[in-house]
Amino acid sequence: MTKRRALITGITGQDGSYLAEFLLEKGYEVIGLVRRTSTVTFTRIHHIQDKLTLVSGDLLDQGSLIATLRDYRPHEVYNLAAQSFVPASWQQPVFTGEVTALGVTRVLETIRTVDPNIRFYQASSSEMFGKVREVPQRETTPFYPRSPYGVAKVYGHWITVNYRESYDLFACSGILFNHESPRRGLEFVTRKVTYQVAKIKLGMANQLALGNLDSKRDWGYAGDYVRAMWLMLQQDEPDDYVVGTGETHAVQEFCEIAFAHVGLDWRDYVVQDPRFMRPAEVDMLVSDPSKARAKLGWKPDITFKGLIEMMVDADLELLKNETEAGNHYV
Repeated sequence: MTKRRALITGITGQDGSYLAEFLLEKGYEVIGLVRRTSTVTFTRIHHIQDKLTLVSGDLLDQGSLIATLRDYRPHEVYNLAAQSFVPASWQQPVFTGEVTALGVTRVLETIRTVDPNIRFYQASSSEMFGKVREVPQRETTPFYPRSPYGVAKVYGHWITVNYRESYDLFACSGILFNHESPRRGLEFVTRKVTYQVAKIKLGMANQLALGNLDSKRDWGYAGDYVRAMWLMLQQDEPDDYVVGTGETHAVQEFCEIAFAHVGLDWRDYVVQDPRFMRPAEVDMLVSDPSKARAKLGWKPDITFKGLIEMMVDADLELLKNETEAGNHYV
């Protein structure tokens, strides 16, 4: 039997690193598309880098995508690359559209041209629901994005559906709700909280500045969610799936649990800062993952509380190690 090959765009990101680990455990040959920049970091995949094939390419460059698919002939392509930080999409709306929207078209067009038998996964996002039309949100819920990022993701989602229906491609979209981990970037609110809690506990900081504490999200563990991506491409027919926990929690609750885990009261340290308020806020996102549960047999293993405690513990260890090495983030 031929060894399965998978190409992952965005392999150096949170989801890409967990998916690469998962696929390697499944016996896949894993190829990662990496942009050639001076700032790219391999921190998240450093521990498995010798087991991966990393290829230079870019979602803005169709030629690099064609060359990669022709050279490596993957059976599955997971498109996880995007400009994925929502606040930055207001500062860089055109770039966000080029990568997060048109980048999907370039990948799909490359698959259609090079090998239409490739199975394709598109990373859609709960941010597409934005100003929610119904609660909870399911596959049939209308989209109403509230950021350039959300708008770009809607385009990526619908072009995936369009190529599936127009060219009979096995193309799936996973509408993933917020998923976090110790590998989350420091710019994201969840990691910002756990990292700052660890700094406060270690006496390296004395406050945590946040935006809207009432904003609610459906938060899960990224390691659980990459399993759903893989399951989608193992089905008999391509389809779209909402992936989430079905629970909603406010930023304030996230803070309460994180601080309590290290024996502190969040009210003594958290301050609200208007700089972190979004121009157009998304108030409440919560998934109805019943289709993924019924058709994929998928459900999350890590609880909300377990996720936060895992992240706080990881940041405490990270800071202790960096302090011993004489180096830590500001």
